[in-house]
Formats: sequence, C-alpha cells, structure tokens
Amino acid sequence: MEARGEVFETPKGAPTYSLDEAFWRTARLVIPGAERKESVHLRIDNDVLDWFRKQGKGHLTRMNAVLRAFYQANRGK
Repeated sequence: MEARGEVFETPKGAPTYSLDEAFWRTARLVIPGAERKESVHLRIDNDVLDWFRKQGKGHLTRMNAVLRAFYQANRGK
C-alpha cells in the first residue's frame, strides 16, 4: 500500500479500533439487499472517492458495504 501511495496519517483525535486476526478471518463482504435506503449528502475525501471509483461500477454500493461491515462489527460496543 505504501508503494501505491495508499498509506495516510491518522488524524489527531480520531477514534481507534483494534481489529484482531479473528476479525479478519471471519470478515466477509456483504452487499445489502433491496431494503429501503436513505439518500444523504456526504462529504468524502477526494482520494477515498477516487479509489472507490477506480474499482469500477458500483462504487457507492461498495462504500455502503464497507460502512455496514464497520457498523456490524462495532454495534455492540
């Protein structure tokens, strides 16, 4: 990632989360079904949005899947 310029400093005061080996062993991509979605205006860093767009069609769906996975991993905390 460093060679590709994808390593960034964590902003001061940002929350930290420990994701151990067990988390990554059981992690899976979940594409949400046809449930109702809310339309929102969201400001996203340009480099993050560009990276998702470069992954191809469906970048917004993938962004939602990343947010859902984070939510599911942390909702009980």
